[in-house]
Amino acid sequence: MSSSENNEINNLRRLAMTKRLNFLIGSGASKPAIPLMSEFSDKAEKTANQQLTQRIISISKIIENNSYLKNDRCNIFQQTDLTLKNYRDFIEKVVHILNLSNSRETPRSANIFTTNYDLFIEKAVDEISRNNRLIFNDGAKGYLTRYLDSSNYNQVVSYKGLNDNYISEIPSISLIKPHGSVNWVKKNEDIVIDNKVSTIPVIVEPNGLEGQETFLNNHFHEMLRVFQLELDKPQSVLFVLGFSFQDKHIGKMIKRALKNPELMIYVFGFVDSDRKLFLDNLGFSSERSNFIILTPENFDNELLTKNDGGKKDDESWYSFTLPVLSNILSTWKDK
Repeated sequence: MSSSENNEINNLRRLAMTKRLNFLIGSGASKPAIPLMSEFSDKAEKTANQQLTQRIISISKIIENNSYLKNDRCNIFQQTDLTLKNYRDFIEKVVHILNLSNSRETPRSANIFTTNYDLFIEKAVDEISRNNRLIFNDGAKGYLTRYLDSSNYNQVVSYKGLNDNYISEIPSISLIKPHGSVNWVKKNEDIVIDNKVSTIPVIVEPNGLEGQETFLNNHFHEMLRVFQLELDKPQSVLFVLGFSFQDKHIGKMIKRALKNPELMIYVFGFVDSDRKLFLDNLGFSSERSNFIILTPENFDNELLTKNDGGKKDDESWYSFTLPVLSNILSTWKDK
């Protein structure tokens, strides 16, 4: 590993520990269990959009029922198991980073914004919370009936010693889903967050009208408002993975947020050609001082993921995936 790459990785870890930590997770992070929209094609009976939605619901039901633990290791169970492991490792690394941060200087909290409406993050948090002290906030309030309410975010929770001799802030992760979730249910004018997959989930499907549908729905608008407010805060950092900025409404919010001079955005591309794709989708001619794109060419191959379908030494041979981001968030002591 070169010294320049070593410095870049150390800088990313330092930012994660010392700044207000935010992540934007797109559909690319849920592979291989859930293919990208572009990997589906329209059929007579179902459009590509409908096939993707059906796949997300099917995978979420597998997660809900723990079917990925079955012994008959068919392909879909293996893919779900692997993807869940990737998310679980990622959440564990985020919690570890938060524990290392100085709560007197910055909150021990991280915001995960995701346009995905699967349940991988919820399941990953559910599993690691058994052995980690962690507060998970999905925006719901209530007990038997959990209502979505954006005012439920921005909470700080601390652990008080048994003898009241110390107070320690507990790491917290807030999950904000501006495109809805398969476990969101509409109840009158409210949204209820259930613990199972809904037959009629409240979601914004990738049909090209995401921006229009998001802003027409008050709940989705509130989720995006939280996103914008967090990026406007001083000393914030946003890590973007699996997101290509094809959602124009989110792209506009990113460009607006970049006016905050204290915000740093790092975008991780799956392959090297993603750099141009991201810039084109945002209408940028080049990167900015606070908008940096990192692709496999910026990292040592040992850190990256190998693609079985690629040819060695081609850009398709090595890629930047969720496990790579997890490795970057690890400390040298973990290596």
